[in-house]
Amino acid sequence: MVQLFDGDVLTREVLDWKGVHLFHFHGSSCSQKTRVCLNLKGIEWKPHEIDLGNGENYTKYYLGINPRGLVPTLIINGEVHIESNDIITVLDERFPDHNLIPKGMATEITKLLHHEDDLHLDLRTISFRFTQPRGRVPRSAETLQKYRDFGSGRVQGQVDKHKDRELEFWETTADIGITDDAVRISANRFRVAFEELDQKLEVSNYLLGESITVLDVAWIIYVNRLVRCGYPLERLHPNLNRWFWPLREINEFDKELTVSPELQKAVNDHHQLQRETATTLIDVAGL
Repeated sequence: MVQLFDGDVLTREVLDWKGVHLFHFHGSSCSQKTRVCLNLKGIEWKPHEIDLGNGENYTKYYLGINPRGLVPTLIINGEVHIESNDIITVLDERFPDHNLIPKGMATEITKLLHHEDDLHLDLRTISFRFTQPRGRVPRSAETLQKYRDFGSGRVQGQVDKHKDRELEFWETTADIGITDDAVRISANRFRVAFEELDQKLEVSNYLLGESITVLDVAWIIYVNRLVRCGYPLERLHPNLNRWFWPLREINEFDKELTVSPELQKAVNDHHQLQRETATTLIDVAGL
């Protein structure tokens, strides 16, 4: 579990908070995953919106809560948890009604969730090219300097190297953009992962059998994002496609994954331009 130690937290007020609080952003995939779990389990929680587009995750206040500058962050009775897969595991343990982790499968599910988490930067790579236009430099030099300067830089009492990976991604993006080669690599990783999921769904309705688990919640977020980017799910992975759409339409999922009409129009317009210039995800990745 990635629970921060007392000394990791510089925004001290949260250590006295009672109940369940979630720092999140509506369009963040990891935030969506967490909110779907909260919905399915019927947990009452207090939202704290962090606007990633305006760099609120790089403020002194927020980096004092989450030294990695990522969302979501869970505060539960003064405990600070900062990784989404750990957060949903904690929530399932603390609120046993409507379990999303089957009894006796916690260790196995933790391993399976790591596989999904390993694709997070690949999801970001594809998202930044194939959803709405975002510009060449999505994180300014000034914003990244705040990221370097603020926060304890420690997770569980140790100097955290995760920030280096984040900085490398944003600096590379500012320098050379999201290249076609990067898109092809990331899309191929997803294709391999989706093929494995497709095989699982040949013999069951959900990824671990006949009930929804955290594994379904985690993967539907990624599938939803890839579909919005133009990934040909039905053609390449028919079993995954049959699993995805009925699950996507359940209210607890739908209200977290539906975007505003304005944002959807921006995505549609961007896709139209890509079709006209043969630069869609299918074109670039060779799907």
